[in-house]
Amino acid sequence: MSLLARKEEVEARAAAACKRSGRHENEIKIIAVTKYVSLETTRSVLDAGLLHIGENRWQDVKPKWEALHERGTWHFIGHLQTNKVKDVIGKFAYIHSLDRMSLARELDKQAAALGIKVNCLLQVNISGEASKYGMDPGHFFEFAEEVSKLQHIHISGLMTMAPYEMEADATRPVFRGLRELRDRLNERAIFPYEIKELSMGMSGDFEVAIEEGATWVRLGTVLVGKEA
Repeated sequence: MSLLARKEEVEARAAAACKRSGRHENEIKIIAVTKYVSLETTRSVLDAGLLHIGENRWQDVKPKWEALHERGTWHFIGHLQTNKVKDVIGKFAYIHSLDRMSLARELDKQAAALGIKVNCLLQVNISGEASKYGMDPGHFFEFAEEVSKLQHIHISGLMTMAPYEMEADATRPVFRGLRELRDRLNERAIFPYEIKELSMGMSGDFEVAIEEGATWVRLGTVLVGKEA
């Protein structure tokens, strides 16, 4: 199947999920996860009109970013080591994986040096899987309070990952849990603005994520495909 055919199929499935849940299609943005494909394939993704690009390792994305960064919106979606902040700061419109204070402080420090605010999502390990990154939900509000004191970080939303091995519908409580956490965060008014985005849902479960409130879905294989 061609890239354009996969794009049409994904968009149709997303639209159907919106219809089932009473949402509007323009509430959903699709992030094309290009971490496993080449520079040329990434260029083809942009040419196809997929303008949100997701990558998770600076050493892999560097040649793609250098060639293509003036096109589209770039999202850093992988685990970010504190010593790699200097490589990604200012290059990605959004960092989806803020999950600890050491990282928050380094992002704030590097953003201050550049005179910018960095848009971040708070990554929460809703499922409690030991293999998943993200903060424990039990520490979430305490963490949010600390992050709210940092002048150069703007929290755009929350992010989570569901267990891979689950049937798609079994992921529903994970996604619902992230939405409820965001809503409680807004009720507490820890940040002086509304937190809107929910980055959740991947190739195997994005329709359920949309039904549960996702605003960004991160799609690799089902959309971008694979390379030999």
